[in-house]
Amino acid sequence: MIAPLTPNAQVMEFLLTRRSRPAKTLQGPAPDRAALREILTAAARTPDHGKLEPWRFIVLEAPALRRIAGQVAARGAELGIEPEKLAKSVAEYETSPLAVVVVASPKPSDKIPAIEQTYSAGAACLALLNAALASGWGANWLSGWASHDRTFVETAFGLSPAESVAGVIHIGTEGAVPPERPRPDLDALVSWVSV
Repeated sequence: MIAPLTPNAQVMEFLLTRRSRPAKTLQGPAPDRAALREILTAAARTPDHGKLEPWRFIVLEAPALRRIAGQVAARGAELGIEPEKLAKSVAEYETSPLAVVVVASPKPSDKIPAIEQTYSAGAACLALLNAALASGWGANWLSGWASHDRTFVETAFGLSPAESVAGVIHIGTEGAVPPERPRPDLDALVSWVSV
């Protein structure tokens, strides 16, 4: 008989109190490559039916982020994105100290449906976000219009036509402590089924 797992109170306390940090408040320094590699290793342990690894990571360091901010500005102008919305999107890349694009990269499979592979990519986003926060960094999971625009993601991130952006995780040093926000009412969300 296998013994039950030992409870880890510190991990539960982290999960019960975790809080994303607004991307606009993140500043340098960001994790160096060695520190980020550990965070990415933790994120890569996400649930993955069939061991397909239906996701990949693109690390955007400061020079790449500034270049991409320019691409966001250009593409947004082409699409006629309203100026305030466009400025916010540009700032997400222009001011970020580091970002990791989590790419949903589905693999052909007769056993694992595409939707489960997409869920796995989303789980990788959360695992990356939590690993960054648990490592003492500020982090935020964003998306936005640019990450859903085919022309932009294929040009700026080099995605194939079959790939999509599951999320962009911005990571850096927390510049301000965010206020607590209301949390979900479990009684309104949970159904207990006994028989």
